Amino acid sequence: MIQLTQVKPLPHYRLWIQFADGVKGEVDLSELVGQGVFALWNDEREFLKARVSRSAVIWNHDVDVDAASLYMQLTGKQPEDIFPKLRKLTPLK
Repeated sequence: MIQLTQVKPLPHYRLWIQFADGVKGEVDLSELVGQGVFALWNDEREFLKARVSRSAVIWNHDVDVDAASLYMQLTGKQPEDIFPKLRKLTPLK
């Protein structure tokens, strides 16, 4: 399981994040601003309220970003790289 340990919201819809395995760095979430539940971020002060939970970065009960997707964005890894059981699945026909 990908586990977040720290998050620091930064200006311009960026996050500095760190994971339990030591991976850390910045991700840019600006492409999400204004889309669906992310309309909350139209006021950047709301984005800056980000906080960490074990499996996501959360803003309120409606808005979160999954730790695994952030990990993949930061590392460039594919889902199969962090969830090895996905390699064993047979593709649907």
